[in-house]
Amino acid sequence: MSFTSIAFLFFLPIVWTIYWCLRRRQWQNLLLVCASYVFYGWWDARFCVLMLTSSLVDYILGLALGPPPANDETGKTRLRRRRLLLGLSLGCNLGLLGIFKYFGFFVGSFQAGASLLGWSPNPVTLEIILPVGISFYTFQTLSYTIDIYRGQLQPTRKLVDYLAFVSFFPQLVAGPIERASRLLPQFQRPRQWNRDAAGDGLRQMLWGLFKKVVIADTLASPVATAFASPETADGPQLMVATILFAYQIYCDFSGYSDIAIGTARLFGINLMRNFAYPYFSQSIVEFWQRWHISLSTWFRDYVYIPLGGSRGGKRQTWRNAIVTFLVSGLWHGAAWRFVAWGGLHGVSLVALPRPAGKISIDQPGGNSLVPKLGILLRMIIVFSLACAFWVFFRADSLADAWLVWKKIVTEIHLVDGYRKLILEYQAGGPLFGICHLLGVFLVIEWLNRHKPHPIDFPQWPRPLRWSVYSILIWFVIEYGRRSDANPFIYFQF
Repeated sequence: MSFTSIAFLFFLPIVWTIYWCLRRRQWQNLLLVCASYVFYGWWDARFCVLMLTSSLVDYILGLALGPPPANDETGKTRLRRRRLLLGLSLGCNLGLLGIFKYFGFFVGSFQAGASLLGWSPNPVTLEIILPVGISFYTFQTLSYTIDIYRGQLQPTRKLVDYLAFVSFFPQLVAGPIERASRLLPQFQRPRQWNRDAAGDGLRQMLWGLFKKVVIADTLASPVATAFASPETADGPQLMVATILFAYQIYCDFSGYSDIAIGTARLFGINLMRNFAYPYFSQSIVEFWQRWHISLSTWFRDYVYIPLGGSRGGKRQTWRNAIVTFLVSGLWHGAAWRFVAWGGLHGVSLVALPRPAGKISIDQPGGNSLVPKLGILLRMIIVFSLACAFWVFFRADSLADAWLVWKKIVTEIHLVDGYRKLILEYQAGGPLFGICHLLGVFLVIEWLNRHKPHPIDFPQWPRPLRWSVYSILIWFVIEYGRRSDANPFIYFQF
């Protein structure tokens, strides 16, 4: 079931009504578990079996891990046992992820490598459907057992509470990736209805729907046209398509996060912020502190720091950062183009100058209405790098990505390409509407960059506020009616 489907339009109010009619926390959690499995099984009921298996494995192993051992002989024996249990958790979760997501990738890579050496192997192949959201809930369950092993979390004996934490439907298939230490306690205590929080959640949901249906889905068609056949497109067209994809994936994914966070607030649950206006960043470091925050902090805590983090010398720190980003790229997709995308970000992070002082997540670009020239230039440079790297994310293959890069660089001077784009704009074609839509969107985001979402203006008169809500709802309905429905991009991960 998708947030933009008709089924969800009926599903959400029914679950919400029953939820708040139940007085006991335990019954509310049980309802959320059942509703979440219905939500997830809407794609394929077999996915539910896989998620339940992964959840039960980590629930049992979490109980077996127990508290950290004392520093004595008995404690050393328990430590070895706990390491074995943690290894089982890692092996089961990453093994399932490897089979369902990466089996074909590794087999194909082996076959390609062997052919270069003159071999012609016939490896085993499996036709496996990739379960929606498996990468997200796998990382969420892993954080549970790892935190218990580290002594940062006590295992829960309430199975329903734990299942609610793993399967909570608003963030199940595309995040935010929540930590057990933050989300699980919210299911372990009573929730109370908060009208203000629910109202703000509805506004954030509306903004997320606007970003997905009106902006992301509108940009999908010209982006797909250019990247489907880069050999026939010219450099200016590919450059514009790359910029449009940067906003497509941002509005698509952050729109999902907005809907997820807003939906959770309707049930008295607070999810972490996942995006903080990343295209206003002044460095790659800042970009990754604003883009997919739940994933970047997960890799920081469970990959980068265990590798050594910044505790060693400069070379070790650089190595750890690049390895972390290579793994992050592979997490996004079972293809070498994703690994290249992650590697480019890792190299840029360690090679380019870092910002001086602590980065403020609250308001990027400073407090001024008009940014200073230096700030503006840094934002343009970081956005340009992000766009260049997005080519590897969007292209169908490494070869296509290199071709897009080559054409953008070597054909940047083609006057005919720009003339064609200008004529399309002047004729009122699709590019005309897209440019104005993105321009308005950028202004709204810049003016409201100090807020979690822009639809927050309690000081405005009520008629004016409701006029804005009505206009946004009309846009969502109208654009949703006349454009093709596109699945959320991160469903494939």
